[in-house]
Amino acid sequence: MPPSCGDSLVLGIETSCDETAAAVVRGGREIVSNVVATQEEIHAQFGGIVPEVASRRHAELITVIVAQALDRAGIHWPELDMLAVTRGPGLVGSLLVGVSAAKGYALATGLPLVGVNHIAAHITSSFLLAAGDHERAPLDFPAMALVASGGHSDLALVDGLGRYRLVGFTRDDAPGEALDKAARLLGLGYPGGPAIEREAAQGDPQAVDLPRPDTKQGFEFSFAGLKTALARLVEPAGLEGCGYRVADLAAAFQGAVMDCLVREAIEAATHFRARQIVVAGGVAANLTLREQMTAAARREGLTAYFPPRELCTDNAAMVAAAGHFRAAIHGPDDLSMEVDSALQLPA
Repeated sequence: MPPSCGDSLVLGIETSCDETAAAVVRGGREIVSNVVATQEEIHAQFGGIVPEVASRRHAELITVIVAQALDRAGIHWPELDMLAVTRGPGLVGSLLVGVSAAKGYALATGLPLVGVNHIAAHITSSFLLAAGDHERAPLDFPAMALVASGGHSDLALVDGLGRYRLVGFTRDDAPGEALDKAARLLGLGYPGGPAIEREAAQGDPQAVDLPRPDTKQGFEFSFAGLKTALARLVEPAGLEGCGYRVADLAAAFQGAVMDCLVREAIEAATHFRARQIVVAGGVAANLTLREQMTAAARREGLTAYFPPRELCTDNAAMVAAAGHFRAAIHGPDDLSMEVDSALQLPA
């Protein structure tokens, strides 16, 4: 049985999408090493992630990245207490590479293995202590967590690390996916989130009137209609003839996405009487979201916490930390554990 607290050393492995990552975390809160190999340049030529390409690249890199994580941590295999690996949600081929590697390491070393939910891992990232100036979220529960990324848009009530309740989700596009589609419409390239943010910095978000979709169904998101509204402005006459500056369109679209995220997160936090808000996932790196969420939370007497930007995108430190807390509650998994591309919280 792995240690449930203290200074346990966990090696985390992450391959749910297009980052091959490994990390060592001590006690579920302190990052000892964190290595990430991105495939961004490979997939940029296709304008999006190609699953088969991603899984093959993971297979090429996984043993090298694990070795680097251990080397940078100054840790040898016998010093580890546990292995943690993302088992879902994500791209099934990519998940299989990471889980297969983790099972192999578990067999070879005898270390216990725990499968981690990718969404739970992102939530945990706000509670990690990273290098440099970073105010991690305190262990003060319940907390309302917003996970916003290219594939996810989830609100979860955190009753404690390792204990989550899904209370909201997207009915269609995730916010990062919507930003990617908007960037393609505006000719800004891939990945869309950073491209939109750079262009929006030169624009006026009030220059274009875009809707703020509201499902009226609890704490749910919808971004497909917003994307359609942008397409109707741009596609008939093209960017040159639509009558708007690209920077203004980018600023307006980004503003609408962030307004929706902030609105639902704040409403959910107040409804469930959360004591703080934590925001994670790739979209959490967006400075507009950080500013708006921080201000809105303050108006409600709450504090919003964000991981450092390098921990917003997929990484293995969050997986190792989430594995530590999951194992403390549920114990390790056996080697029959399978990947689940549609895995939901709280599993």
